[in-house]
Amino acid sequence: MKAGGIKLLVVGLLVSVLLIGGMAGAVMAEDYTLGLSISTLNNPFFVTLRDGAKSAAEEVGVNIVVADGQDSVSKQISDIENLVSRGVDALLINPTDGEAVVPAVEEANEEGIPVLAIDRGIAGGDVALYVASNNVTGGKMAAHYTAARLALGGKIVMLEGIPGTSAARERGKGFTDVMDTLPDIEIVTSQPAGFAQNEGYEVMQNVLTAQPEIDAVFAQNDLMALGALQAIEGAGRTDEMFVVGFDAVDPAIEAIGQGRMSATIMQQPGVMGAMGVKQAVQLLNGEISVEEGEMKFVPVPLKLITQDNLDLAK
Repeated sequence: MKAGGIKLLVVGLLVSVLLIGGMAGAVMAEDYTLGLSISTLNNPFFVTLRDGAKSAAEEVGVNIVVADGQDSVSKQISDIENLVSRGVDALLINPTDGEAVVPAVEEANEEGIPVLAIDRGIAGGDVALYVASNNVTGGKMAAHYTAARLALGGKIVMLEGIPGTSAARERGKGFTDVMDTLPDIEIVTSQPAGFAQNEGYEVMQNVLTAQPEIDAVFAQNDLMALGALQAIEGAGRTDEMFVVGFDAVDPAIEAIGQGRMSATIMQQPGVMGAMGVKQAVQLLNGEISVEEGEMKFVPVPLKLITQDNLDLAK
């Protein structure tokens, strides 16, 4: 082979090595593993959130490991500790209890693993990003709708979520902040029903026995709203009151379409899960800067869904 040919061959080999090295570096830069700890997958809202996160992970080319806390504080803490031991690059946590998970978050902090809170807030530790709907605003939206439909007068029952969760606290605050300004509206009782359909049913059965006059029910999530609706229908009192929920899960949208349920606040959990993953990747890539001890709130838009705009929920 002539000298010129040898030079061309060497140059070609060098270019190939550089290209391969460059591609390998690019793959390594994108080869993150994210841990997603969800409070429970026994709820269609969180199933949709998980699916949104998984779709986004596939889209941006990262791995994601999902752990189902099964609404158990001890299991979720164990799940988070396992994800930390596994060495995930970032943790997305949807807490069952925002205070109870703090020690597990601090373990992740010690290992230098960035933490994002998803849908529900975390009460301590170093949380870089909080991706959620503004639950106070959502509670106010539900209150304004309910008050308008009641013509600013009537008796309301509120079903609360899991005590200690930011979602229950903030949705309740938004709702009561509005209702407290309306002298002719009274919240006759406000009781926890665990964000669960069976608990919503049981609590509402007791409320119906105790309260002879009810004009509206606000449940802080759709599962409780659907449980309350079952109890109301079973008692033959559907003409006396209407039900407003929160989350826009498919069974609630179906009930609104049938005229059985009045409204719900749509949080877009699939969008929330996707945004969590994309924000985590941007954080890992240095595209988002967060000072130590600082937490940035990333809002997910809310929508009021009624029979008049069911198409928005599709």
